[in-house]
Parts: sequence; structure tokens; C-alpha cells
Amino acid sequence: MNPTGFVLPTYLKALAVLLLIIVLIFVLIVGQSILVPLFLAGLIAGLLTPLSNWLEQKNVSRIWSTSICLFASIVLLVAFLSFVILQIASFSNDVGNVGEKLNGYLVQIDSYLVENFRLETGIGKGFDEQYLIDLLQSNSSSLAEFVFGTLGSLSSALLLPVFIFFFVLYRDHLTNFIVSLYNSHEEKRVKSEIKNLRRVVQQYIVGVLKVMAILAVLNSIALLGLGIKHAIFFAILAALLNIIPYLGPFLGAILPTVFAFLTKDSLFYPIGVVVCFQIIQLIESNFLTPKIVGSNVNLNAFVTFVGLLVGASIWGVMGMILIIPTLAVLRKIFELSESTRPFAVLLGEEKTENQTPSEKPD
Repeated sequence: MNPTGFVLPTYLKALAVLLLIIVLIFVLIVGQSILVPLFLAGLIAGLLTPLSNWLEQKNVSRIWSTSICLFASIVLLVAFLSFVILQIASFSNDVGNVGEKLNGYLVQIDSYLVENFRLETGIGKGFDEQYLIDLLQSNSSSLAEFVFGTLGSLSSALLLPVFIFFFVLYRDHLTNFIVSLYNSHEEKRVKSEIKNLRRVVQQYIVGVLKVMAILAVLNSIALLGLGIKHAIFFAILAALLNIIPYLGPFLGAILPTVFAFLTKDSLFYPIGVVVCFQIIQLIESNFLTPKIVGSNVNLNAFVTFVGLLVGASIWGVMGMILIIPTLAVLRKIFELSESTRPFAVLLGEEKTENQTPSEKPD
């Protein structure tokens, strides 16, 4: 109860919240080069913590266990980027045939528009195949620029392993810091909640990786069965894009569908790609994600959609990737206090499975 009896007017409270949101967005945009690797490092560090704990149980020192975890993650990342570079380079062998077929379709479309609508678009001239070949042959620098652009800058990419190292190394120190912030609560309870929060993040990341691995296998089987070139690359790309809700599966299916349309002589193949990806997506959304990832995220669809838009507008592709686990962590943090629990309800799904018929909303 306020001892002075003064109550802040509602419009001032709304104005304060609006100003806080504006300041927060401003800080996120200005501090992108530091905040993006910081957020990403926090998620990766949460994934590496169990490995570090296991090494320490084998009498490996904290500094060495952290170094081993960081080295292993860098090796995996370099191996993955090398695979992507080799796959992109192999595309240059097929650009000639694909370009000729695409230019043929463009000529037909241009002729149809001119004859029936007297509309001149200029697409009948086609596109410069040599330019596309040169672009693919310079894949190394282009891919590096894309990676650095996604992270924000070259300095952000260099900061990422540094942040990961210190997050894993000082994880107990960070826990003690959070405990000291909640000194009015029981220390064991706060540590238990922090451990549960860390477990939620770990289970979410591991679950997403498992789903992506299964999707990569299913996509590879479907594309190899249809005889699509570069099937493994398309399959892995679609599995990686699946981390972006709603939009990711659609983007992952476009490239192999177009490629099948341009490299095959029958419409059976692009239609087959669409059908296979649709079936796989139904399996993922109805069986894989609910069983493997479970309710670790449990964000409602509206919050997820708005979060994706906000994340993309602030941090681009990396913002779309980071926003979902970040909102999931925030929802768990909001559940720790009675004063912030309404925000957890706002972010989460409505629970109706335990309600009686009279309790369910009309």
C-alpha cells in the first residue's frame, strides 16, 4: 500500500511503459554489434554447460573443460561452413543448363503478355548467366560477408567465442549474482529456479537440434528419392530454416522446388517436392516438435508472430532466430514473481486441459 496515498494516473503509467519500450528498442538497435553475440553466446553456453560439467566430473579443471567445449564448438562450426561452401561451389556446374531453361520460360511469358495484354516487361531478354556463375564462384567471400552481416559485423563474430568462453567459465558466478539480487527469497529456491531455467534452455536447444537432424534426414530421403541434384544441401538448408516459425518451412521448400522445376523435364518433380515437404512439415508440427521439444517454449501464436516481426526489424535474420528462445526464457523468468506473472500468462498459451467445462471460456 502506498503510504502517501498518491496513485499514479493510468495515462502516465502507459506513457512510462511506452517510453521504456522505445528506450529498449533504441538500445537493441544501437548495441547490435555487442548484444547479438552476447545473446547467441548465452544460448550456446547453455548448450555447452552439460559437457563442461561432465568433464569436470572427470577431474578436468574448469578452465580446461571450458576451453575444450569452446574448441569443439568452433571445429563443428568450421566443418559446417566448409560443407556449405563446397555445396554452393558445386552449383556453378548446373548454372548453364538452369539458366538456358529459365531464359526460355521468361521468353514464353514475355511473348504471352505482349500478345494478350500488350504489356512489355522486358523479361524476355533473360538474365546474365555469366554473372550468376561469377557470383557462385566467389562463394567464399559472399558466404563470409553473409555470416558477418548476420552477426552484425566482423567484430561481433570475433566476440562470440570470447563471450561463450566467459559464460561457461563464470556460470557459477553468474548464478550467485542472480541469487544476491533476490536476497529476500530463499537461496535454495532461487538456485533451484535458475537451474530449472537453465535446463529449459538446454532442453529447448537440444530439442530443436534433434528436430532439425530428423528433418534433414527426412528431407534428404525425399529429395534423393525424387532424384533432385544437391539433395543433401537442400535438405540441410530446409532443416536449418525450420528454426524460424511459420516462415522458415516455406522458405526451405522454395529453393528445391524451383531447382526441380528448372532441371527436370516433368512437372511431377517440383510437385513431388512440394507434396513431400508438406507431408514432412505435418509430421514435424504434429509429432516431432510436440514430442521432442515439448512445452519448453509454449508461446502463443500471436506473440510468436509479433516477436518474429520485431526480431527481424531490429536484428534481421539473427533476430528471428534469437527471439523465440529469448521470449521463452522471459516467460520462465516472469513466472518467478507474483508481480510479473501476468506477463508470463500473456506470453504463454492458455491452459485448458485441466479446466472443467464450467471453467472454460465461452
